[in-house]
Amino acid sequence: MTAQVVVLGSGYAGAGAVKRFEDVNDGTAELTWISEHDYHLVLHESHRVIRDTSVAPKITIPVDEIKSPETTFRQGRVTGVDVEDRSVELESGDAVDYDYLLVALGSSTAFYGIEGLAEYAHTLKGLDDAREMHEDVAAAATDATRSDPAQVVVGGAGLSGIQSAGEVAAYRDEHRAPIDVTLVEGLDEVFPGNDPELQGALRKRLVEAGVDIMCGEFVSMVDEDTIYVGGGEDEEPTELDYDVFLWTGGITGQPELGDANIDKDDRSNRVYADQDFRTSDERVFAIGDTALIEQGPEEFAPPTAQAAWQAAEVAGENLFRAAKGQSLRTWTYDDKGTLVSVGDEAVAHGVDVLPINTFGGVGAEMLKKFVAARWIADVSSIGRAIDAWSDM
Repeated sequence: MTAQVVVLGSGYAGAGAVKRFEDVNDGTAELTWISEHDYHLVLHESHRVIRDTSVAPKITIPVDEIKSPETTFRQGRVTGVDVEDRSVELESGDAVDYDYLLVALGSSTAFYGIEGLAEYAHTLKGLDDAREMHEDVAAAATDATRSDPAQVVVGGAGLSGIQSAGEVAAYRDEHRAPIDVTLVEGLDEVFPGNDPELQGALRKRLVEAGVDIMCGEFVSMVDEDTIYVGGGEDEEPTELDYDVFLWTGGITGQPELGDANIDKDDRSNRVYADQDFRTSDERVFAIGDTALIEQGPEEFAPPTAQAAWQAAEVAGENLFRAAKGQSLRTWTYDDKGTLVSVGDEAVAHGVDVLPINTFGGVGAEMLKKFVAARWIADVSSIGRAIDAWSDM
């Protein structure tokens, strides 16, 4: 009997796993790919759309360019997973049965119970989010003046926050728009938890781009006009007036998995997975931002595009191996370096084939473009990668 394998999600993890599964499948398993969108988004370049919406087609790849004709694609929003019945529930009311399942649904934005945050802040989890951010920044700039500039605030100075603030600043400069850009981070430095040399290089470029930086105080409340930062029993919060507020301050698991009977982290709702991507249910695998993939005692792979790309190669093969009753491969994350853009500038750090630890300039910019183009070529075609090059 032919094994029924289902992959959920068309992000890096899902698209990469589909490609790998197809590479190793000998025809003894059938693959169904399910996603809310009929395209793959090169998410780590989605911040470019904040500046220029014409970039969008360059970083969206139709699933038909990725999958083989033998793979069945179903467009639909997943609403639940029933591991007892081995069934995926869709918003349409349909159900898709599986023998083996890979969950790669990504993550949602964490709001940490901060009053008003979910209600008033933009997020950046998809193409529509980036377009809405662009439209609101443009509208705020139109209504502003030099003496009363539009206030755009980005919460969270991780990778997404830094790159988004850089794009807003680049939009301001290209359009000579009256916009002030502020980046707010609750911890003590931008790109928290990373090498101080890299933090310093990113701070330098943010300042050069005209981004104001506030570190060391957390957002405590948001209302329609004001972001409240810090404060406590004996201290009044700092008040930031804003016209547009983008929140990039953390991730949590997708609500679709809330009732699934598999082990999840109580705080983040992300699924625990072993190094072979198996969850507490031996027929369910998890990968990408959806998962906390074990890398050692109390250690997990980072929720990054790089990690998802690497993991997808092994996860796709393991799906086929599981369907064949074969032993599974394990995966260990290999950090090949960090690439971060700030507008048209970029910073590279820890790139394992280069002798310089941290650098910017043309070299970093070209390297970041190359990595994005290589991914597009891997899942689609060299022609599409070349077409996207100038916009990344």
